[in-house]
Amino acid sequence: MEVRDLQFLRANTNRKVKITIPGAFTMTQQAQNEYYKSEEDLAMDYAAAVNEEIKDLFAAGADIVQMDEPYMQARAEKARQYGMKVLKRALDGVKGTTAVHICFGYAAIIHERPSGYSFLAELAEAPVDQVSIETAQSSLDCSVLEKLRGKTIILGVLDLSTHQVETPEIVASRIRRALPFVSVDRLVVAPDCGMKYLPRDIAFRKLQAMVEGAKLVRPDYRAKSTAG
Repeated sequence: MEVRDLQFLRANTNRKVKITIPGAFTMTQQAQNEYYKSEEDLAMDYAAAVNEEIKDLFAAGADIVQMDEPYMQARAEKARQYGMKVLKRALDGVKGTTAVHICFGYAAIIHERPSGYSFLAELAEAPVDQVSIETAQSSLDCSVLEKLRGKTIILGVLDLSTHQVETPEIVASRIRRALPFVSVDRLVVAPDCGMKYLPRDIAFRKLQAMVEGAKLVRPDYRAKSTAG
């Protein structure tokens, strides 16, 4: 299904395209295991299937493939036991830009947010190019991003738990709090998780604010680059 979706998208744009798929660790946590001796064995077979899917997606024209792994945060101890092994298997031999998304759950459903991730710095060892996180609703302490040096950070800056539309200034402040810890050339601005639960007009206006907020930040860093 994802490959057909990607082929349709690729046929209708010449712009960069990205597609997301469920991660092997997360699927393992959601599955009823009546066959494998352990969750890890199940996860490794899921990873083999994900690996084939990722390769097919790149062959079909994807520029970026992202694995969604919310359960690495929700079940951090298990993620520490075998999550990295699963990620590495899923990406074995993959050629192309890859990302992993880790979050606190859909904002419309999970209302309480911790101020920090239970599993994030560990992704420094993951063979992915990009790490997608949430910072808006949780007011995340962005100093943890220092531990992900070398990764591009997809930074969630829109609070999707509310229909209130951020001002560009609020978005800009959320971007700026990350910049002491990640270089601007490795930063991609994005919403937090769960925009599909918002009315279309609210979602669109939030995205407009995100774009305008990024525009407010960009001149500061262009000036620094020129001065340097």
